[in-house]
Amino acid sequence: MNNGKNLKAVAFGEVLWDVFANEKKIGGAPLNVALRMKTLGCDVAMISCVGNDEDGKAIIDQVKSLGLETNAIMQTENFATGLVNVTLNERGSASYEINYPSAWDKIVLNDFARKIAADADVLIYGSLVCRDEVSRQSLEELLQTQTYKVFDVNLRKPHYSYEILEQLMHSANFIKFNDEELLEISAAMQSSFTGLEENMHFIAERTNVTAMCVTKGKHGALLMWEGQLYENGGYPVEVADTVGAGDSFLAALITSLLTGKAPQTAIDFACAVGALVAEAPGANPEISYSKIENMILKVKL
Repeated sequence: MNNGKNLKAVAFGEVLWDVFANEKKIGGAPLNVALRMKTLGCDVAMISCVGNDEDGKAIIDQVKSLGLETNAIMQTENFATGLVNVTLNERGSASYEINYPSAWDKIVLNDFARKIAADADVLIYGSLVCRDEVSRQSLEELLQTQTYKVFDVNLRKPHYSYEILEQLMHSANFIKFNDEELLEISAAMQSSFTGLEENMHFIAERTNVTAMCVTKGKHGALLMWEGQLYENGGYPVEVADTVGAGDSFLAALITSLLTGKAPQTAIDFACAVGALVAEAPGANPEISYSKIENMILKVKL
């Protein structure tokens, strides 16, 4: 895949091990987005922190082998590399037990991290990394740059506050929610609306962010882009697990939009990528371009 050719992306936030019943896999929403953007042809760097332990060295080695720039993944002696215990229900939906504090809660920027963020075309960040003041202050510094900023809302109780979420939305050029997150945050901001479209407009008015998307699980997604709404109704797949599906969706959507693809083409492509990730185990399965195109074509026929 090469539709993201020459797009320079930086992801800031958690890198960790997702621990399943029988194995562990690298994860963390920003890392999942970064890895998918790399497969789409983007130049991608990751800003994070791991422990000076075997788990941390293994993450850096694996991320480097997958083609990401790792010089801004710091190492700390004081905190262990992040671990998340993942539990899947009978439908493949995941719930998460997230260790705190972890190394990624203590991201301190080095000069290289500052430079790559300033030089990037797009900065991707989430809400989970803001649960600790150290990483939150580092992110606040990066959000002062002129880079195009994509906020990936990722509500994991009890690791968020509505006040900080609102600040993060105000800093963004583009926001990604799932449907439950949009409704919860809108209600907390005193919205009187119950529908997704009305609340997208409500958030846009409250934050001045005019570009956003809302994922709806197997029912696809909504996209607001340049004053218009676009929709994809989803692609039917047999779900293995939902881990990372939304991250790959976002990676595909942002890569497509920022390289000039038409909004409807972009959301169709992104929904197909997200569905194919849900069909395979883990957050970062390999997906061929032809497989994505076949899925889009099959639904259109």
